[in-house]
Parts: sequence; structure tokens; C-alpha cells
Amino acid sequence: MVSFTWLLLTYKVPPEPASRRVALWRRLKGMGAVYLQNGVCLLPKTDDHVRRLKMLENDIAEAKGESVILETIALDKAQEGKVIARFNADRDEAYAEFIDKCDDFEREVAKEVDASHFTYAELEENDVDLKKLRGWLARIRKLDFYGAARAAEAEQRLKGCEAVLDDYARRVFDAHDENR
Repeated sequence: MVSFTWLLLTYKVPPEPASRRVALWRRLKGMGAVYLQNGVCLLPKTDDHVRRLKMLENDIAEAKGESVILETIALDKAQEGKVIARFNADRDEAYAEFIDKCDDFEREVAKEVDASHFTYAELEENDVDLKKLRGWLARIRKLDFYGAARAAEAEQRLKGCEAVLDDYARRVFDAHDENR
């Protein structure tokens, strides 16, 4: 039986300044940590996570706080499943937000098509938005340690956005060729 190994960080920092607590929370969430309760979070054990948690441990100490980093495994498969479900729920939430932004992107391009607004400036703006979507999805994927359910849907939605932009680009190029 292969068990997953996690890093468990417990920490307590002074309540003030609040910005320090928020920054710590953001850094941990940015690493993909799941919180079991206030000041207690888990990450899959990787060399990168060990290094980054040790750096956070120093930051917590500098803030006059306390922290402990432990290596842990689940008691049994059921407990392991609960932990993995927490990681996947966080990623599925991020994928859902990404999918909503894909809807917005497609609506924006459709609005330009409906208005026959085929300009290079609009194409460039939409291209920048698509690049942002690609980067966002890459960041979510990096934190999707256990294959969340909505990953494939998010990938398909990005491909759909790419197809929508390709079609719009063709229309922009056609419109400019006709105007010559």
C-alpha cells in the first residue's frame, strides 16, 4: 500500500500587524496548502515544499510567532481520502472560477463579433486576455497535486477560448483585406 506523505505546519503569529498574518496565509494558499483549521495546514511532501516551509518558519520566528513542521501520513485509506478530497475541492473551486472567466472571455469576443467590431486593437486586447487565462490555468495545474475532477473541463474550456479567438482573428484579417 502506497501512502501519501504530507508536511503539516502548525503556527501561531501575533494578531498585529494583521498584514503579516494575511501575507503568511496567502503564501501558504499560493503553495496549494489546505487548512485543517486556523494555523494548521498540509502540503504534499516535496523538496520544494520542505524548503519553502522552512523559509516560512524563519519568517514566523521573525514575527515573534511559533511554528512546527511535521512529516505525516494518514492513519488509514479513509483518512487519506478525506485529505485528498480537501485538496481536490480547493482545486475544483479554482477550476470553476477559471471556467467562469472563460465564459466571460467568450461573451466578450461574441459581443465584438455581433457588433462587427473587427479591429487589430480589439484582437490584441483579447489575445492578452487569452494569455492571462493560459497563465492562470498553468498556476492552477501546478497546485493540482491529486487530479481534481474539473481539470479536464478547464482544459477543454481553454481550448474553446483559443478556438473562439482564432475565429475572431480570421474575421479581423478578412475585414482588413476587404477594406484595401
